This record gives sequence, C-alpha cells and structure tokens, in this order.
Amino acid sequence: MSRIFSARVLLCFASVLLGATAARAGLQFQAGQADAGPRYIFVSGDFAFQDDLSGFEALARSNASVAVTFQSPGGNIQKAMELGRIIRRLGLNTVQFRALECASACSLAFLGGIVRYAEPGAIGVHKSSFSGDIAISTKDAVSVVQQVTAEIITYMVEMGVDPALLQLSLQYDDDDVRYLSKSEMTKYKVITLDFEAIQPPVASQSPSPTPSFQPAPIQPPVASLPPASENSSLAIPEAHSGRIRHPKGAAPLKALANGKSATLVNLPNGSPVAILGNAARWYRVQVNGLIGYMHDTWVYVDQYESGPFGQRHIQVKSFDNLADASAYVRSSSIPLAAYLATNGWFAVTLKDTFDQVMAKNLAAELKARGAIPGDAHMTFGNTYVRRVCCR
Repeated sequence: MSRIFSARVLLCFASVLLGATAARAGLQFQAGQADAGPRYIFVSGDFAFQDDLSGFEALARSNASVAVTFQSPGGNIQKAMELGRIIRRLGLNTVQFRALECASACSLAFLGGIVRYAEPGAIGVHKSSFSGDIAISTKDAVSVVQQVTAEIITYMVEMGVDPALLQLSLQYDDDDVRYLSKSEMTKYKVITLDFEAIQPPVASQSPSPTPSFQPAPIQPPVASLPPASENSSLAIPEAHSGRIRHPKGAAPLKALANGKSATLVNLPNGSPVAILGNAARWYRVQVNGLIGYMHDTWVYVDQYESGPFGQRHIQVKSFDNLADASAYVRSSSIPLAAYLATNGWFAVTLKDTFDQVMAKNLAAELKARGAIPGDAHMTFGNTYVRRVCCR
C-alpha cells in the first residue's frame, strides 16, 4: 500500500507525539492515532539483542499504521537495523521531532522509512562501541569492527542513504552524540522531506489542495559519446534496464562501486535489474527492493545491441578508433564485425555468436591455425553497444 505524507499529517503527529512518554530499557511499542486519522507506532527504550520485533510487526499490521517515531538513546546496532528493515518491508514512513530522542543505533532504525522526515537536531550519531562487560582481544575487536562497519554500509546503501554518513559518525566517541543539521540530513539523504517544504500556508493565502510528498525520482544517466566522434550512430544510448549475464552463472550486488565492498546478494543469470546510474564502469542498480552496484561487464543492457542473451562472442582485437577497426575487419580472411563499446573503443569479433561449448572449441581451433591472435577470447560482450562494421 502506498504511504504518502502531507503537511497536515505531520502537524497532527507533532501535536500528539511531543507529549510521548519517556524511554524505558528494552524496546516498547505503542500504537497511536493523531488527530484527523493518521495512525503511527511509538517505539521507545533501548535496542537490545534479545528484543522480539514480532510484536512490532503485528501491531503495525493490526493498527494500519503509516508511520513510526522514536524515543530512544540507541543500543544494539544489529537489532536497530533489523527493525529498520521491517519498517521498510511494511512500507512505513518515519517521523522524528527534536523534542524526542533518536540517537546512536536508533538513527539506523529511522533510516528504514520509505519517506523520512526529521526536524534539525532530531537525529544523533556517533561511533559504535563494545559493552563494558565483554572481554575481547584487540585482534578480535578489529575483526568485529570491520564486520560491523561493512554491515552498516550495506544497510545504508540498501536504505538509499549516503554511506559517507558513517564517516561523520566515526568522528564522535561513544560518550558523545553529534546531532545532524538540516543540511547534513539532506546531504547524506537521511531525510526525504524538506522541513521548510511542509510548512502550512499563511492564512491570507487562498485554500489549495494539501500537498503530498514523495522521494524525488532518480534521473537516468546521461548518454556519452566516444572520444573525437561526431557520428550520431556512435552515440551510446541511456541504459535503463538489463539482466545479469556472468560467466560463472551469478554476479554479486555490491554495496559500493568497488569489487572489494560488501556483497548484498548474489544474483543468478537472467535476474532483471533497473539501472539508476552509471559511473566509472559501475552501474547503480535496483533489484527486489535492494539498491547496489554492478560492474558493467556483469549486466546485459536491454538498450544495447550486443547479440542474443545466451550467446558468446569471440573477441580478436580492440582499437581506439573506428577507422582502424574497420580496416582490420575489411582486411581479414575470416568474417569479422566491429562493435562500439561503452568505453568508446571498438571491439573486433567473429561475425557470428555461439554457445559456450562451440565458442571455446572454435576459438581454440582458429588460434591453432593462426587465423586469430593467441590472446583472442570468448566473452558475453556486455559492454558492446552496437555493431558498427562487418565483413
């Protein structure tokens, strides 16, 4: 079900929530209803590892809630992220006013909201720490910190938040709290609603429909052109959608545009992805509610013309300009084709495509005969945009 906020709804929440009870140890869930109808859940207390969140989900469903708000100084990070994922799965929004408290681990739970609104100074962050009664060696502590850091980065990316927020958090010790300004919450995508944008109209203004707010859509990437090319046929189209196509049968969805970053999930070949952006040979993609990164060699782009989905190319050469690629194709004694690639270069391949077994055997035979170079290789050609020359 779609959940939409309006200025009037937020004002109703403010009038009710500012009188909420103080936090208690261990999470408590309380259903409420603001004036004029919107229902919410008030989460209070410390996040603890042993907290059972099934009660939260049951309450949210039975109460037909649209939002969640918090009164919590923090606690267990994993439990906060678990609650955040439940909030996201249920399609709930999150609201936080400065008079209440949502700091430390609570800020992670807040990020689970589909639509997120917080007053400046309402969300507090700092670095994580170990409980005082836990005995742990330095080596193990470093390992745990690295693992938790990777989990938090993965979670932030999943929730559409800039992981750079973690870098800011790490500047403040566990006995300190850094409350985020409006500009910081906007910069790191902690909030999806602008505080000024939801102020009610002044009385002198003519009545108008109550505005609704939704996160701004992500713009598709702008197409680029190969270097020194003015030929419109060499323009690279925008990539909007695709399917996983990897030699190993599956490809990892990464938390960041880096092969060494945390893996969110492994996606089998054929899995559809929506492409949200493109930078430095990495696609920012969305699949099954998750947002992460895929290297461009792992994705068969629907808007490109790289051949049949299940077939392999045999690439024999590559050139940085079309003239040399075309000359090589024309001079060959075997049928070849040249493809424009996403990096602006031109890949020369055998004219036809083949299944994996045929491509492997044919490449070996042609190399043995000296018909193609020894470094020729079979590839899916996911970076091929379109055929520009053939013989």
